Amino acid sequence: MISDHELAQVERANASTKTPVVFVHGLWLLPSSWDRWAAFFEEAGYVAVQPGWPDDPQTVAEAKAHPEVFAGKGIGEIAGHQEAIIRKLTRKPVVIGHSFGGLLTEILAGRGLAAASVAISPAPFRGVLPLPISALRSASVALKNPTNWNKAVPLTYDQFRYSFANAVGEDEAKELYLGYSVPGPAEPLFQAAAANFNPWSEAKVDTKNPERGPMLIVSADSDHTVPWAIANASYKKEAKNSGVTEIVKMTGRGHALVIDNGWREVAETALAFVRRFAQ
Repeated sequence: MISDHELAQVERANASTKTPVVFVHGLWLLPSSWDRWAAFFEEAGYVAVQPGWPDDPQTVAEAKAHPEVFAGKGIGEIAGHQEAIIRKLTRKPVVIGHSFGGLLTEILAGRGLAAASVAISPAPFRGVLPLPISALRSASVALKNPTNWNKAVPLTYDQFRYSFANAVGEDEAKELYLGYSVPGPAEPLFQAAAANFNPWSEAKVDTKNPERGPMLIVSADSDHTVPWAIANASYKKEAKNSGVTEIVKMTGRGHALVIDNGWREVAETALAFVRRFAQ
């Protein structure tokens, strides 16, 4: 169900004459991970909407106190939740997502729901074949135990350091872990891992829909979780679309590129693309 907080954001966006920008968070994060981006895009003349995944708590502290609320959430349910929120908007939005939020962004754009989209370090979908060792190591947090499927899995600091914060200093890595990292459902990881073996996988993107709209894929050159090989393979699939498809690689950056000290550079890259297609 759409929360009162999400409905309030939709009503605020609909009361505005500005183009909405829907920010979709990824695994092990909350909507609050987009707070600085939301302010940045609103200063640039857009109106921000930061939906959660179903049953997302409001705060990191609440999420850590009640990890069970994340369990059993799959890609299909999460994408359906985002779509329901977008369909309540009176103007077609820009959609920006990170990690599994990047995959969700591609799914939503493939459904014709985005005026333009930016998928940042997007998780792989069916048809994306590379499996770099670093990505397998990052996903093994959940995949190492099949019983994790319907569970919520947290990251230890060392796991977060490897998967997200490998490109920043130790002090910043600890700040990011304490300030942003929350448990996440393991199911999406299993779904993405098995996508190429399951024709009915929920980790599937309609890359050919002519209503997909312009799309930018952003990769980070030091990303352990979604290395360049995965992002570039996603780009090659999306580039077959009749719409504009572009990719950019951020240098010296890891998977935490949307929340670390260099977030603004990434936001400026996304904004420059979005401005070309949605005012």
